[in-house]
Amino acid sequence: MTLLLGPRARLRWLHLIIGGALLMPYFLVGTVIVGSYSADANVFSSPVNQLTAFAFALPMAAVTAFFPLARPLSVAAARALCGLAPHQQLADGPARTRQARVRTALWYTLHVALGGIVSGMTLALTPFAVGVTLLPFFATTRNSRMLHMPQALDRPWLVALAPLAGIAMLAALAGCAAAAGALLADRAPVLLGPTPDDRLAAAERRAADLAVRNRLARELHDSVGHALSAVTLQAGAARRVLDSDPDFVREALTAIEETTRRTVGELDSVLGLLRRGEDASGDADEPAGPGLDALDGLLAHCGVPVSYAAEGDPGSVPEAVARQAYRIVQEGLSNALRHGGRGAPVRLRMTVHARELEIVMDSPLPGRPLPVRPGGGRGLRGIAERAVLLGGRTEAGPHDGGWRLTARLPLHPPAQEQR
Repeated sequence: MTLLLGPRARLRWLHLIIGGALLMPYFLVGTVIVGSYSADANVFSSPVNQLTAFAFALPMAAVTAFFPLARPLSVAAARALCGLAPHQQLADGPARTRQARVRTALWYTLHVALGGIVSGMTLALTPFAVGVTLLPFFATTRNSRMLHMPQALDRPWLVALAPLAGIAMLAALAGCAAAAGALLADRAPVLLGPTPDDRLAAAERRAADLAVRNRLARELHDSVGHALSAVTLQAGAARRVLDSDPDFVREALTAIEETTRRTVGELDSVLGLLRRGEDASGDADEPAGPGLDALDGLLAHCGVPVSYAAEGDPGSVPEAVARQAYRIVQEGLSNALRHGGRGAPVRLRMTVHARELEIVMDSPLPGRPLPVRPGGGRGLRGIAERAVLLGGRTEAGPHDGGWRLTARLPLHPPAQEQR
């Protein structure tokens, strides 16, 4: 009984009734076509003419389903009323490809065809079955012309069996509706499910979303990691000379204030982009971040003395390249703060060539092995990733008793790599 009249069966029956309602405009046009050449003026009095009008209606319904918006409407109805299993996946969005439109047209045609049949059976058979069921109880029912009962069936024992016949008719109607609904539910993932092109587009969207999130994570790592390293170094140095050198302590606190203020601004910017990307279903923008015009402030409050020399015009560097160059310098300074020796300053040279920007940073090495930080080691990898995004390259390793980081970034990278 649950299979025939349970909640899922009733929803599927309703879905079929909606299909029958959707069929009616096409069916009426079909009756007009049939009436234009049929000798019988009343099309509805002839079963053959009705079946012919039904046959004319289905191709017209299929044509209208080729519109892209037909699929999301059909998917919404199927999800709400077909009682699909959780693993039965349906496609999202309009049908853009030919294959998707053909599948949608087949689904829509099947829906209105089965819906028309079940709706017709429901409208015609339900009152007849109820009348047959009531035959033994009301004499007016037995004399009713609406039932068109043959005289041969007007016998007492047949009339006594009429309620069973009426209930059997209603059960058969419920069985037909349940079977048609189950057929639609079974075909929904095939005809309304994602096509290979839909799956490829979804994979590309996920890959683009992951790429943007990786860039946001890299921005957070470089910005916050550098700030924590600089603040830790400045606070430690200030603590050691707190009583003997108040001027240095004042400068260290100023540097800490400037570093944290700048980092909070960058953090708000990146988190804002992340929130906006989530509100737009994962389509986040490229984080802006500071460029070479903010390099002086970074060097002034980085926590180590820096000897900076520039050749060429840094202001001519494109914005996308300038942002990555700033982050590369920032990460290089963070590495120098964490691993470098004391005393000798970091030397930074930036040269703007005709086709590329060259960044060379020399920092001292410590006199003892470098400690391994849990979860660390992303600094050089992040620098290399930034350079590769622009089509550039990096080198890092010992050089003349110190450590040299070199990055070469093309000034005009391919458009897809600037994103």
